[in-house]
Amino acid sequence: MVLQAIKYSRGHLGILDQLRLPHEEVYNNIKNSKDAWHAVKSMQVRGAPAIAIVAALSVAVEAADCVESLDHGNKHTGLSKTASANATAEQMSLQLDYLVTSRPTAVNLADAASKLKIIVNTTASKSGSDCRAVLEAYIAAAEQMLIDDVKDNEAIGEYGAAWIMEHARNPRDTKVSVITHCNTGSLATAGYGTALGVVRSLYSLNSLGQVFYTETRPYNQGSRLTGYELIHDDIPATLITDSMAAALMNMRRDTEAIAAVIVGADRVAANGDTANKIGTYALAVSAKYHGIKFMVAAPRTTVDMETKTGADIRIEERPQIEVTNIRGPRVAKNDDDTTVGQEIVQGSVEEVSIAARGTRAWNPAFDVTPAELIDAIVTEEGVVEKDENGVFQWGKVFDAAVADIPKVEVPKTMDVLPDGTTALDGGPSEPNGKT
Repeated sequence: MVLQAIKYSRGHLGILDQLRLPHEEVYNNIKNSKDAWHAVKSMQVRGAPAIAIVAALSVAVEAADCVESLDHGNKHTGLSKTASANATAEQMSLQLDYLVTSRPTAVNLADAASKLKIIVNTTASKSGSDCRAVLEAYIAAAEQMLIDDVKDNEAIGEYGAAWIMEHARNPRDTKVSVITHCNTGSLATAGYGTALGVVRSLYSLNSLGQVFYTETRPYNQGSRLTGYELIHDDIPATLITDSMAAALMNMRRDTEAIAAVIVGADRVAANGDTANKIGTYALAVSAKYHGIKFMVAAPRTTVDMETKTGADIRIEERPQIEVTNIRGPRVAKNDDDTTVGQEIVQGSVEEVSIAARGTRAWNPAFDVTPAELIDAIVTEEGVVEKDENGVFQWGKVFDAAVADIPKVEVPKTMDVLPDGTTALDGGPSEPNGKT
């Protein structure tokens, strides 16, 4: 059974706290948009698709609460049975704008907010529409996004696996191994995953030898989160440090049948340049040198046609402390002070320094991989490849979505946390009135 990181039923939303993984499995209740804002900003939930879904559903939870209050004739957060449809739509739009500020880099979040605002405003403009109609329209649309995201991820997995077996596999190999980076699975989406969805599809087809996953320093999304998912799903996998990837390609490409590197994306520019977790660029360079295919797996909402090239994306620089310090539980020890394998001491999470006192560190959160190094970009509509001139042709993959993907002005800056910290005590002021 695939890991479930988002648990939702009408009026209730729970998210698996990724800051507690892999040693504790704790679900946090999200009761409103303020809870969602802090969960996204503090990285309790991360991954562009998951951020969008959690944000959308948080407002749905508030909307369901409001409907229940209306049923009992009570006022709720400034809205009542007599509230106009337009006033309701305006308040919900403010909630969505507020949520977009949590991580403005996440194109999926801005796209979801834009689509949902269109739905509530369109519903409000209909003759005879009232507060309840707007709320119910929003709830239905947000719930459909959750369903669609899982379906889209499964399609990405199927298209990606088929492409690898056809274009990247050595004909003598019945199974292939792949390398992946960061976390792109159920923890980063509504379920199944993007790049990790391709891995899951290969595994379901009995076509996967194993997946090598990088530690993904300095936040360790690979060792903490991807490893947690792979072990949960019993998928054959081996952890490597980021600096081992090139050596792995060189020394074990043939013996392990390493066919491809598969990564996700935070933003794909119109020309195919891809912004993703720091370390992606280095993997692409190594893959190119060793003749290994490099695939980006992402939903089409991650493609930002308003960003022409990767040069238009400025990269967030996160706090130095994420590089110089590391968190984790203590390892259990025997009486003679030797360690007991990987057994941990429950409740012993500590932060320790791993660098000399006074160390200065550079900590960009993302890098941009040039389109020249990318062989394929797989979306839920199919695989996009370059033409004879080396240009990605989006064709029907993007054209089919133009009508149903409203575009908004999305900041080009990778979001910088306030005060240079990762733990936030507050955020932007909430909009006046809540839904």
